[in-house]
Amino acid sequence: MIGDVLLSSVICNNLRIAYPKAQIDYLVYESTTPVLEGNISIDNIILFQEKHRKSKKELLKLAIEIRTNNYDLLIDAYSKLESWLIVFLSGAKRKISYKKKGRTFLYTDNVPFEPLPKTNLGLAIERRLSLLEPLDLNIKIDPLPKLFVTEKENHDAKALFEKHNLKKDKKTVMTSLLGSEKLKTYPLEYMSKVVDIIADNQDVNILFNYFPKQIEDAKFVLDNCKISTQEKVYFNLLGNDLRSFIAIMNQCDLIIGNDGGAINMAKALGKPSFIIFSPWIEKKIWATFEDGIHHLSVHLKDYRPDLFEQKTEKMLKNESLILYQEFKPDFFEDKIKLFLNRNLSSL
Repeated sequence: MIGDVLLSSVICNNLRIAYPKAQIDYLVYESTTPVLEGNISIDNIILFQEKHRKSKKELLKLAIEIRTNNYDLLIDAYSKLESWLIVFLSGAKRKISYKKKGRTFLYTDNVPFEPLPKTNLGLAIERRLSLLEPLDLNIKIDPLPKLFVTEKENHDAKALFEKHNLKKDKKTVMTSLLGSEKLKTYPLEYMSKVVDIIADNQDVNILFNYFPKQIEDAKFVLDNCKISTQEKVYFNLLGNDLRSFIAIMNQCDLIIGNDGGAINMAKALGKPSFIIFSPWIEKKIWATFEDGIHHLSVHLKDYRPDLFEQKTEKMLKNESLILYQEFKPDFFEDKIKLFLNRNLSSL
């Protein structure tokens, strides 16, 4: 997914610092490549396509193609079934991944899969950076994922703001309105309340992040907002693709909403973030760079730990929609207000 690919790019970035003359290639899902554009730490992007998922023959062909590159080092940041064949046939002299039962024979270096974060970077970042430890790199590690926006993309985003008559004297808030799936999407009626909290607390421009296929859900959120809130929302100000969203986000001041790719992209652009996590997602993994000021997140478990007692991840996922209903906006309204005041008043 987009967030995984963007966060894992920190491996490439640090390898480039350590080995400036090395050829660094990155194997990713085809749909995620927009978040890698302009990254000079990556020489070649190798595409993992839908055909590689559906056909063992196509996956084998890809693995053989990768083998012809004669890599000295292979880092498997995912360690899933789809990557095992590629690793096994790669011919790389050194192969690094996480230490997991039943697959250690595939790698020359098996790194502990840490269960708890040690810093505010979050496990998602810490685990990826741990894959560099066997290399004993003599560099200062940079943990920040990065996005690169061209001058033209910034110009086009500004032109789009002007086209929609966005008020230049006001700050602009992006809302991560919908998750990648229903189980990662804060209940729509509650999201309307969140948008109301934003509008009531600050005189800002409000943008909605959604795909065209999600427009009915986005309209539901808008229609259930106060009239005074609706007047601050620029509902039709959307990008045509992922790159245009990145450029639009680059012109915004902060982001609030569901965990997902939009949040991770905003952070990579240096924008403050407020995340509302799904009940089945582990906050300790994806609450990256959390400092309580510029990056803040909330989880139902913070307020109702009793609902999580003796429940596995599978159980929580199955009960996610029910648990979401318990996660009232009133729980964290004060935190949203504090976040907005801290990150908009100083701009």
